[in-house]
Amino acid sequence: MSFPKNFLWGGAVAANQCEGAYNEDGKGLCTQDVTPHGIVGPRTEEPTPDNMKLIGIDFYHRYKEDVKLFAEMGFKVFRTSIAWSRIFPNGDEETPNEKGLQFYDDLFDECHKYGIEPLVTISHYETPLHLAKTYDGWVNRKMIGFYERYVRTIFARYGKKVKYWLTFNEINSVLHEPFLSGGIYTEKDKLSKQDLYQAVHHELVASALATKIGHEMMPDAKIGCMILSMPTYPLTPCPDDVIKTMESVHKNDFFGDVHVRGYYPGYMKRYFRENNIEIKFEPGDAEILKNTVDFVSFSYYMSICETADPAHVKGKGNLMGGVPNPYLESSDWGWQIDPQGLRYVLNYYWDRYQKPLFIVENGLGAVDKLVEKDGVMTVEDDYRIDYLQKHLLQVEEAVEDGVDVMGYTSWGCIDLVSASTAELKKRYGYIYVAQVAMGYDQAQTLKAIREAESYPGPAIVIAYCPCLEHGIKAGMSCTQEEMKKAVECGYWHLYRYDPRRIAEGKNPFQLDSPAPDSGKMMDYLKGENRYASLQINFPDRAQRLYEKTVQDAKDRYAKYRKMAED
Repeated sequence: MSFPKNFLWGGAVAANQCEGAYNEDGKGLCTQDVTPHGIVGPRTEEPTPDNMKLIGIDFYHRYKEDVKLFAEMGFKVFRTSIAWSRIFPNGDEETPNEKGLQFYDDLFDECHKYGIEPLVTISHYETPLHLAKTYDGWVNRKMIGFYERYVRTIFARYGKKVKYWLTFNEINSVLHEPFLSGGIYTEKDKLSKQDLYQAVHHELVASALATKIGHEMMPDAKIGCMILSMPTYPLTPCPDDVIKTMESVHKNDFFGDVHVRGYYPGYMKRYFRENNIEIKFEPGDAEILKNTVDFVSFSYYMSICETADPAHVKGKGNLMGGVPNPYLESSDWGWQIDPQGLRYVLNYYWDRYQKPLFIVENGLGAVDKLVEKDGVMTVEDDYRIDYLQKHLLQVEEAVEDGVDVMGYTSWGCIDLVSASTAELKKRYGYIYVAQVAMGYDQAQTLKAIREAESYPGPAIVIAYCPCLEHGIKAGMSCTQEEMKKAVECGYWHLYRYDPRRIAEGKNPFQLDSPAPDSGKMMDYLKGENRYASLQINFPDRAQRLYEKTVQDAKDRYAKYRKMAED
């Protein structure tokens, strides 16, 4: 393949999908912390144990070993994001959180240690939850000021360490997922077009303002926008389908057009008129929008088709609408695989914008299975190699067409939690990460693992793991909830023993679980078929067993508490 010598090869992640440590070192909650099932599921009032993003892949504590692995793969660039709520926990504070700032200092230093350029997304689907609940996210114009303070803080802190910046991740996705993308707390079906597009305006102004500030504070930096690219083909040559496709494409092009051209295009002004949308421009907004980006970055996973015929059904994996292309295969998640679509969108953006382009997300999510090969457990993912090769060949074709392509960062260069479904089984290759359910107290589990790893000698972590042998009524998908119940009722206690503490004059035994709630013991026991069966066939024995189990839980806790206090 022939790519420019300075082509930036690398990988991409997002803070909310890999860092974990959601409540450590002063970090506040973000919108991701209350979406345990991703974009496709409902949100919760508070973080819940079934939300895998709370732990992620523990990148927050393991970034050094992960960056080292990136270096071994020859990365020249690493795209990540800064968690806004790690810097400003609520989002509207005057003073930033120093521990949050220091983490990214350390991360970027680690990247430079291996000659890897950080490519940093300022806001990547992780709006501080307080800003969403209190201000309704980007619907409120005050968000521009909060974002500006955040931007000035990180530009001042990392201006000498980060050359490449992206203002918002997939900014056009706010039209389809307003909560995850724009922190808009109003339910999607209750959100008016007026409020939605006013929120879009606020984001566009904030993005242009960040570009202006970035050019002032960091003259050598390159500031880009980031678009969810979804090349859209007419389903048929019917003129109705062609016009429908054009209208659909316009809604996404709108975002890139404003970022690159610095003003609202005529087709959107028409759309606003016909839908009774009146965008409120404050004095100075039009001037701010003239601060255009240095490059255009985008994600590319699939293409879609559009038709004026309402009889056609939207594809299951098409979060942004559209209908399936009958000529394309689909991934396990219904995302249609179209390598040539990448060449098409590269040429389309180049012809439209004449700005350098950066592919910052592309990859195949699949259910990878470990297989034994030569006595070693590994993943045979020829299907992914084929996917990446075909897409990169199309990038090469675009380069030959004269398109200025800056780089390519594949998603995700290490296993992480899916944004759309919040599951780990959707893997993108390269670095395999094993995840285990952590039940009642995720932080305690991580502490135990880290202590065991750091101990200079044999160490062991014993965990309660519900399994099929227990006959869990709710099914194996609920093992994490069963772990929580086991700790709460006292069936299982959490503690740590570290002999190194003796030399420090400290008790080596630490009790981490609360006093057992005996009232929850029966609910826990009934969740297993083995006890339910005993209760049906031998009710007296079941009752005696229950009473003994409750007493044993109390006695064990009393013993552990005494050990912890001595």
